[in-house]
Amino acid sequence: MLINIFFLFFTDMKRTGLSLMLIIALGAGRSHAQQRNNNLKLWYKEPAIEWSQALPLGNGRVGAMVFGGTSEELIQLNEATLWSGGPVSKQVNPAAASYLPAVRAALFSEKYHEADSLLRKMQGAFSQSFLPLGDIRIHQQLKDTLVSQYSRDLDIANAKSITRFVSGGITYTRELFISAPDQVIVIRLRSSKKGALQFKADPSSQLHYQNSVTGAKEIAMRGKAPSQVDPSYINYNAEPIQYEAAGSCKGMRYELRMRAISPDGTVTTDATGITVKNATEAILLLTAATSFNGFDKCPDSEGLDEKAIAGGQMKKAAALSYANLLQRHEQDYHKYFNRVSLNLSGDDQSAQPTDERLRRYTAGGKDQALESLYFQFGRYLLISCSRTPSAPANLQGIWNKELRAPWSSNYTININTQMNYWPAEVCNLMEMQQPLYQLLKELSVTGAATAGEFYNTRGWVAHHNTDIWAIANPVGDKGKGDPQWANWMMGGNWLCQFLWQHYCYTGDEKFLRDTAYPIMKSAALFSLDFLVKDPASGYLVTAPATSPENKFLLANGTQESVSIASTMDMTIIRELFNNVIKAGEVLKVDNGLRDSLQVAADRLYPFKIGKDGSLQEWYKDWPSGETEHRHISHLYALFPGDQISPSATPELANATKRTLEIRGDGGTGWSKAWKINTWARLEDGNHAYKLLRELLTLTGKGAVDMHNAGGTYANLFCAHPPFQIDGNFGGTSGIAQMLLNGQSNMIRLLPALPDAWATGDVKGLLAYGGHTIDMSWKEGKLVRVTIYAKKAGTCYLLAKSRLKAGANAQLAPMKPKDPSAGYPYALKTTAGGVYTLLAAE
Repeated sequence: MLINIFFLFFTDMKRTGLSLMLIIALGAGRSHAQQRNNNLKLWYKEPAIEWSQALPLGNGRVGAMVFGGTSEELIQLNEATLWSGGPVSKQVNPAAASYLPAVRAALFSEKYHEADSLLRKMQGAFSQSFLPLGDIRIHQQLKDTLVSQYSRDLDIANAKSITRFVSGGITYTRELFISAPDQVIVIRLRSSKKGALQFKADPSSQLHYQNSVTGAKEIAMRGKAPSQVDPSYINYNAEPIQYEAAGSCKGMRYELRMRAISPDGTVTTDATGITVKNATEAILLLTAATSFNGFDKCPDSEGLDEKAIAGGQMKKAAALSYANLLQRHEQDYHKYFNRVSLNLSGDDQSAQPTDERLRRYTAGGKDQALESLYFQFGRYLLISCSRTPSAPANLQGIWNKELRAPWSSNYTININTQMNYWPAEVCNLMEMQQPLYQLLKELSVTGAATAGEFYNTRGWVAHHNTDIWAIANPVGDKGKGDPQWANWMMGGNWLCQFLWQHYCYTGDEKFLRDTAYPIMKSAALFSLDFLVKDPASGYLVTAPATSPENKFLLANGTQESVSIASTMDMTIIRELFNNVIKAGEVLKVDNGLRDSLQVAADRLYPFKIGKDGSLQEWYKDWPSGETEHRHISHLYALFPGDQISPSATPELANATKRTLEIRGDGGTGWSKAWKINTWARLEDGNHAYKLLRELLTLTGKGAVDMHNAGGTYANLFCAHPPFQIDGNFGGTSGIAQMLLNGQSNMIRLLPALPDAWATGDVKGLLAYGGHTIDMSWKEGKLVRVTIYAKKAGTCYLLAKSRLKAGANAQLAPMKPKDPSAGYPYALKTTAGGVYTLLAAE
């Protein structure tokens, strides 16, 4: 099984022949792209005062937020598998399915409020919460409390942070990176004067913990996570955090180890920390592990040995020199990060601190290098937070300091988790999706139990939230959740899009057969059983249906959220059925099922255009309860789907444009990011760019308007507010979509290039078929295109300006269906071929 192969790859992290083979097979098959490294740093003139100013590091499993203090450094730590709770209950709400007939009867009688009340009885437990691991504080003794020449930076080209300052005429530096090959946090402290380095490092945690000495130069922090943590927005329980919740699996164990190594200083250790004196240089090594042993095993009674794991990692890392650790780290990181570069000609303010650049940019200044940095920062974050089986990037990636994190820092699968992975394929980081595939596999197991218990159907289903335990039921604590979000049931179906897209990018039939198709097929079986005939129209519809997380306005002035056949439901099911049909044709299986799915797909409730010219969101042409609602769920067919496009469905595309105009450009950070992608799909680069500039609005502490205050914090984290990482990933995806729309049979080159990016180059983006695309352009027109072909066949291209064949290219112009859309071409390819196209005018 491909999933099992990747489980070994991500947990062991050794550069085995197998992992190298996988990298070659899934990578671009081309030399690394290059970008000017001086434009790939975030840097600042003072330490971070608050978390949203600290700098993130990660190896895909362990994350750190580095504050860069002088006399006291704070490093906040996370581990991807450290969650509250345990495996989901075998029975969640046995009576749930009995309410479905009454819900449907109320809906078909247009008693929407009654349906809402009944649907609340079809809810289960809330998800569990992602937790902080702990803090490391480094108390450094300085002869002079005044410091000068201070700087701290995050070099995303090398995934390393450096803090540097002068005190008492002595220069002190701290270098920090987190190695994936060796699974260790490495901190090197140095002073320019021999023997002047004096510090104490101590670990602590908000969780239950105890420190103990494990060696002459080593300390271990051991503890346990709660067995139950209520979401931060739930305040009705007397004990929102419970370590021994009744009737539940006891919480998981964790361990953090820290060792100090100094060639010339003295190292002493006690239970309060590690002290280093009279050193010129010292290295701190930290390893971490939990007892998490899979979604279906109690982390206490059936957990892994976290002591052995953390201890083994420490033993291996300590045997390597700093230079060796750094080399192995950079070699591993570069093979992912260096695949893609983006250089935009124009203003470059990289000589200014990053927060000052953001401030000037927010005031209207130009800084194309900042936009390029933001794009690459998203790629950096994905590499840094998504390399752990069963633990894909959550709402905060891997970085969370709160014991009760915002929205539990879980997997919100009505947009946010999906947005996390929008840039993965196109930005040449497809390996980072492996944790998502593993979670999907697990959801198909728990979701099958949910489908049977809640709906009496075959297949599997997942709703609005999930967590590391693969919870699949409608959340809400059996009636306390609002159905506008709690009871939406298309989360699993949407996630199946990534499985089919991965096949489209790679052509990997083994992945399709062994991993993707069984999960997709089972999801389709649920939808096939759940659909019901609408007595009024005769179409197949979902009932109940919601459009996350919005409400509609009835003629009597009341607002409701539950109806039938929401546009998003119909779009996702239509896409899933079509993808399963196409997958079955490739694999030559399930002829009967394909016929059933095609019949059902042809009978699905269709797109409707409302009287205001917008794409209808609901079954009827109801106004939105909130005109400028942050979700644009009904535009799924435009992006991330491809059922609507300006060339293939111009009338519907115009309706989506009208929808965006009515919905407005305001919104939370991730909402703006979503809109960037939709405007790029509409090939309006200048509007997409306008929203990108708004997304890069400097946002500080104290922003409270979640609907229109979304922007970017000083450390380039996206502000919901508070921080949600999906906005970063959505912004990176949006920039890629402006440059390349490669998710169809026609690869569109520079489809939404804004005027502000008149000249530039990009290397390493991926299109369907696994083709890697390099492009350079000047004054808005393509100058050179290089295509690295993954397979033999015909590659179809669409450019805004005319192209001609360069070396080795057999390029044939095609008759355009829409002359205003650009110039289409057919390029003959062979597997591994490299083809150059040049400007023809």
